[in-house]
Amino acid sequence: MQLALRPASPDAANKLPGLEALRFLTAFAVLVFHYRHFAFVADKAVGLVPERLPLYGWLHAFDDFGVYGVWIFWCISGFIFFWKYRDAIADQSVGGWKFFVLRFSRLYPLHLVTLLLVALLQPVYFGLHGYFFVYQNNDLPHFLAQLFMASDWGIVHGYSFDGPIWSISVEALVYFLFFLMLLATRSWLLNVAVVVGCLSAACLHSSGNLTTCLAFFYIGGLAAIARRAVASARSGRAIEGGAWLALVVMPPVVLSLERGHLDRFDFPLLLTYTPILLFCLSREITVPAAVQRAVEAAGNMTYSSYLLHFPIQLLIVVGFSVIGAPIPLYDLTFFGSYLAIMLLASYFSYRYFEAPAQNLVRAFFLRPKAAAAEIVLGSMK
Repeated sequence: MQLALRPASPDAANKLPGLEALRFLTAFAVLVFHYRHFAFVADKAVGLVPERLPLYGWLHAFDDFGVYGVWIFWCISGFIFFWKYRDAIADQSVGGWKFFVLRFSRLYPLHLVTLLLVALLQPVYFGLHGYFFVYQNNDLPHFLAQLFMASDWGIVHGYSFDGPIWSISVEALVYFLFFLMLLATRSWLLNVAVVVGCLSAACLHSSGNLTTCLAFFYIGGLAAIARRAVASARSGRAIEGGAWLALVVMPPVVLSLERGHLDRFDFPLLLTYTPILLFCLSREITVPAAVQRAVEAAGNMTYSSYLLHFPIQLLIVVGFSVIGAPIPLYDLTFFGSYLAIMLLASYFSYRYFEAPAQNLVRAFFLRPKAAAAEIVLGSMK
């Protein structure tokens, strides 16, 4: 199966196998990094020995640096959105309402379910232990903020309920800015201006999650613009070769830095390396149909795993608390079971809940008359 550099349809734009594989790997890194939640007492890990975590020798990069997965997610989102929507929004073939419904239908159904599940389970855990599991701000204001996907908009403070939703909350604001900016201009110079502005804010120590998200989103978009430009450039092969060379050379240089220096420069380093990685992975690739389907399925599981892993962790700790057994944190079988449960739950969630819910919401709001007719006909059967 051949993937064109300029996809023929909007649906094809999100199916670049290299990016789908990276999305899955990044989601997997978050699953591994948040495995440490099983060592938490209230909002802190107690007695955790990272070197004893299962398969630490193989997975230590995920165990130690999985937190950066959120930044990479934001960058991938920027690439995909500029690849898929840049021209459509600028040409006004995709209007504000359609854009909102497309994003709402993809994100909100699972968010609502996981929010309600955690809201039901946290009081049970609190009753057993006298404190909540990991995220402590589980009150009405935080619930309402999460209900509107506004948990990290400055309305409330502190992680709550299904805590990982904070990054989706920030990204939702960036979607809004992305749409408005494209109505003004589609110039790549806007991407440069946004990234430079965010870097300046970081240098002045005045940056936050929103500016970080904007930086990664817009530099990911710049990588998408570059990928399209290379398709018709005479020097395309040289640019491609230079990008791959940078991709190979940069990691050894970065790893040679002391840990303290690496932590200090993590933002500019990832802001430089990640778009180069996306540019390289988005090149034209020919893969067998079976591999294409497997990679797409893995990519589709990323949002599911990101929102489901904390509720499932909460279910597990409640279960162990009820039977009075300690969590076997360092046991390989428990770790493997955790990952297997997460991946299976993510697969079935997307296939049997998220995709059908997404189609239902889009049919109702984008094709209301057709949706109403289907409902009437369905009731007559």
